[in-house]
Amino acid sequence: MRLMLGLLWLLHWLPLPILGRLGEWTGSSLFLCLHKRRHVALTNLKLCLPHLSEHERHTLARRHFQLYARSVFERAVLWWAPQARLQKLMHIAPGIPLQQIDSRPTILLCPHFVCLDVAGAAVAMHVSGCSMYTAQSNPLLDATLKKGRMRFHPPLLVTRTEGIRPILRAMRAGIPFFMLPDMDFGEKNSVFVPFFGVPSATLTAPARLARISGAQVIPVVATFLPDYRGWEIRFYPPLENFPGDDLQEATQRLNHWIEQRVLENPAEYFWAHRRFKTRPPGESSVYDREPS
Repeated sequence: MRLMLGLLWLLHWLPLPILGRLGEWTGSSLFLCLHKRRHVALTNLKLCLPHLSEHERHTLARRHFQLYARSVFERAVLWWAPQARLQKLMHIAPGIPLQQIDSRPTILLCPHFVCLDVAGAAVAMHVSGCSMYTAQSNPLLDATLKKGRMRFHPPLLVTRTEGIRPILRAMRAGIPFFMLPDMDFGEKNSVFVPFFGVPSATLTAPARLARISGAQVIPVVATFLPDYRGWEIRFYPPLENFPGDDLQEATQRLNHWIEQRVLENPAEYFWAHRRFKTRPPGESSVYDREPS
């Protein structure tokens, strides 16, 4: 691990076009080697984008592996490059809504696109935030991740075992909560709502937190700029009338919003995650059979 992190540190000196191409070449190799993860991605694509042909899904999955590996390589720039270099590489549209964030408790909703760490860094260069943090099993990797994510305005990192109380206290103190809403954490605190028409165990936490705290929910999505020129970080208007009276309807509404963003940049969504691993009662795993 020490050698791998040392190599990653060296990579941050490379120009982004070279670093990006190196990451994409690595992703192509991983697509050939990581059979189980490739199977997950292809299964997800078949379920979510059934209108695509098998060849189109295969091409899209391969491109996803390329971009995911590229995003990992580019974290070297996020963790170690000077702030001035980062600012040149980030195009923030229409701008970080700092006054809006200061006006009331805020949830910054960031779906699992491969550049999500870029969105976190863009926010951290301007304001302290809070976020849920999953400790890594390797102590050196864990320390490197924390140091990389805390190099600007140090965020409050809360482990899942601590629950939501530290987050509520932070939000009430004016610290925005950077939230990743779209992974499968099992049935606890989740409801089954459609994601591209497939019942998916989806956390109700965004709706519950917004209701308890009176927070506004501001979505943010980071994507690659063309020609290896950096990244675009787009902040969207706060969700209107959210969460409303029905937590399940609010959760489904979030899934639908994420679907629209996925269709805009399909290769950059995190298809390699087992988004449908938790099934409704009586349904078998969707990952047991090969996608056709």
